[in-house]
Amino acid sequence: MTASDLTIGVTQQTALVVLVAAVGGGWLGAAPGALGVVAGGALGLMSFRLLAARLRAVAAAGPALAAPWSLLAGLRFAAVAGVAAILFVSGWAHPVAWVVGYSALPLAVVLQGLRLAREERDA
Repeated sequence: MTASDLTIGVTQQTALVVLVAAVGGGWLGAAPGALGVVAGGALGLMSFRLLAARLRAVAAAGPALAAPWSLLAGLRFAAVAGVAAILFVSGWAHPVAWVVGYSALPLAVVLQGLRLAREERDA
């Protein structure tokens, strides 16, 4: 499995979990619940995809591009926090629903890692 396969698998699993959770969030919390789950999942996926792209660029270019790593990571975190704050203050997304959507990403990463470990063990 390549890094690209891992990224695609994580993206697909996260999207599926977020869509299912959004239905539940909509049922429990109406529009802010559903939008919170979708927004949290989308922000998590966007942050993950940017991180994966940055890792590919650093791996291809070597240590020359590694210097601004911490600055870019901080900016990505600040952007996610800023968008989440805007959604919460405006009332468009419920904070608990947002956390549910955002938590779908780590779950998908762990599941993909376990699947990869099982495939390598069985090969």
